[in-house]
Amino acid sequence: MLVVGLTGGVASGKTTVSQILQQEGAYLIDADHIARELVQPHTPTWSELIRAFGKRSSKRTIRLTAKRWPPGLLQSQKRRQLEEILHPQISKEIDRRIEEIRKKDPEAVVVVDAALLVETGSYRRMDRLIVVTATESQQMERLGKRTGAAQKEAEESSPLRCPLRRTESGGLHHPQRGRVGKRRSEGRKRSSKN
Repeated sequence: MLVVGLTGGVASGKTTVSQILQQEGAYLIDADHIARELVQPHTPTWSELIRAFGKRSSKRTIRLTAKRWPPGLLQSQKRRQLEEILHPQISKEIDRRIEEIRKKDPEAVVVVDAALLVETGSYRRMDRLIVVTATESQQMERLGKRTGAAQKEAEESSPLRCPLRRTESGGLHHPQRGRVGKRRSEGRKRSSKN
């Protein structure tokens, strides 16, 4: 089995890439869909959000989560708190789905589509990482079309996710995490069961 992480900024073209990989026979696990499932009313995660944010505040938080909120829409402190609740639950569900696929198709290629793979460090658990990039102007244009927002509103939802830049050696660098991705020989060895 091969587990491939797929990430990229908002409106970078990640969905198009995931659709192409699915057409080629890959299984797709979408972290955004999982997040929306997790915050459905009366689920354990929903209850945890109510406890953390209060009923009125949680309704807005959950609504934004369900709409794939851009980072600028929530105060950074609340966003961190939301991520602390959601990310472990999303990771757990991703692992469960990977294991389910492994049992029925040991030779499968599984694509994990998640915007924050790098920021959360989850990319280290993948066999490969695909980063979809676009220029900021392309992202702004697509985001404006997608939401029907004016250019100014699109700009306000910056910083756009996945702030990676290419280094002189051709690698990727993240502002907080440094170099992203390692050569296979340097990376974490996966279980021989794979």
